[in-house]
Amino acid sequence: MENVTTLDWTNPALLKLDLFCKGLRVDDSCLVEEDGGRKILRTRAGLGSGLELVLPGGLWTNAPVTERFAQKSPWLIRRREQRYWLERDGVAPIEVKLSPRPDWYDRKTTSGKPMTRVGTLQGTYLGVYPAKVCEYWLEDDKSNCKFCSVGLNLGLDDDVEKSVDEVIEVARAARRESGITYVDFNTGHYEGETFLDILEPYIRRVKEELGLLVGVQTPPHSDLRRYDRLRKMGVNRVSFCFEIFDPVRFREVCPGKHRQYGLERYLDAVRYCATLGSSGPASEPWVTNGEIIAGLEPPESSIRAIDWITSVGAIPTVCVFRPLSGTDYSNLEPPKTEDMVPVFKRLYEACMERGLPIGCAPNVHVSLVLLPEEGRYLSDRKFRWQTAKNRLLATGLKMSLNRRWRRLEARPGAETPQAVAAQ
Repeated sequence: MENVTTLDWTNPALLKLDLFCKGLRVDDSCLVEEDGGRKILRTRAGLGSGLELVLPGGLWTNAPVTERFAQKSPWLIRRREQRYWLERDGVAPIEVKLSPRPDWYDRKTTSGKPMTRVGTLQGTYLGVYPAKVCEYWLEDDKSNCKFCSVGLNLGLDDDVEKSVDEVIEVARAARRESGITYVDFNTGHYEGETFLDILEPYIRRVKEELGLLVGVQTPPHSDLRRYDRLRKMGVNRVSFCFEIFDPVRFREVCPGKHRQYGLERYLDAVRYCATLGSSGPASEPWVTNGEIIAGLEPPESSIRAIDWITSVGAIPTVCVFRPLSGTDYSNLEPPKTEDMVPVFKRLYEACMERGLPIGCAPNVHVSLVLLPEEGRYLSDRKFRWQTAKNRLLATGLKMSLNRRWRRLEARPGAETPQAVAAQ
């Protein structure tokens, strides 16, 4: 049993993890939308179904509020004098800020579709699920991942299909008004491995017209040369969500992925793509992510996954398991915060030990996960050389992107905004 009076709740990473694991109760005094906060939306795989907040230290988070476990959370958010505070017995109130809702959230595309049904902010980047629902949800005997809610969400707050023109219109508005620098495209499984074919027209238009950083999250394609093509196209990130590192547990949690791809194919794709950094445009940074869910296997297995991913030159993305309403795992308990701390401590330390470029993209704050660089608050180790190196990389990337955006602005008829302000 944790002693809340002895824990350092001024540590923003610890606070972010505890909110992921325990959720948040919302007091009746809160006027989230009236005060300029973001409406709670169920989009994509469901992790964005909480309340978007900015914690002390500038850590953005999506705190669970609608799930069963959140209703008994020790944390309560209360509004006092137009300011928002996290309260908990035995803990001094902690002031937080609502993640700002941009004006474009209330507008429609030229085609008449609400812009939030095309793409939404997940922290400070734009997330887009451009195609139909993952086909594991459409089978007579469904084989979707048991934690996932994408088959429950598409068509509710997220439209089933989005045209390239609609995505460009929303991305342009998000760039101009929210200062986004990064767009993340996500798909599920489709027969015939058509997911990259579907995404390429969106990628080309975003790169050509807006010059934004672009990421792709799909199942692993059987032809690994497709990733060379994405690299040449200017894609900046590929992510492979194998979720679970233990092979037996992987088969239980992700039956469709196990049947169609197998864990080894995911690992092969991570390993291969991590070698492509030097083969593409020098002006386009490149990272490969292996994504796992902490809390669905023992912490030791998650740490082994982190060590393997970083050993091949990729960067882990570690989600905290959230038992989402309506899913096969809705009645499971979320993990304990004290079990998650060593996982995220190791996430930061492993990335720094391997000299990986974490925290370098300008104005990319992610609310759905604790980022590797945010794990520094959980570690006593100092990586002065690598920290300085990453800061130099971040400065160089920001300068390069600002030059690119100025060139785009100079084109006749261009509608792109001024270069992003230093974050």
